[in-house]
Amino acid sequence: MLKHVLVPLDGSKLAEEALEHAVNIICPDGKITLLSAVDVPEVPIYGYYPPATVPDYQSTVEDLLPQAKNYLEQIAKGLEGPGIAVEIEVHIGEPSQVIAETAVRLKVDAIVMSTHGRSGLSRWLFGSVTNKVLGTRCCPVFVIPSRQSEAKT
Repeated sequence: MLKHVLVPLDGSKLAEEALEHAVNIICPDGKITLLSAVDVPEVPIYGYYPPATVPDYQSTVEDLLPQAKNYLEQIAKGLEGPGIAVEIEVHIGEPSQVIAETAVRLKVDAIVMSTHGRSGLSRWLFGSVTNKVLGTRCCPVFVIPSRQSEAKT
């Protein structure tokens, strides 16, 4: 059993599937740190459509940070109980980088995270936060597959 695990959450039910597994692998009096990475582009996004920009980066960040913190506080309330300490962290940045840096800084025993189960073109287009975190080799990573993907097979 592990003493301290990091669980990255993005607000989706899929990401929250990792919580049950995190609770099951921590030791009595263990700690779970919930993490949300707020990724706001600072530059225009170009493509086939007219350029889109974030109208005001600072105000967007100021809106999103409290929302992410509130979300994590609600999740933490549902997890807290005897023998489980829950902390929350919200940071601005590219999710995989924020996850890896937080894991190293907190010296967690492992990261427990869900994967969207994308493959093929969608994986190439959107990338995979999970794959990027695995590539950092910052600590062990428990990858929880999407239950939706399991239902398709």
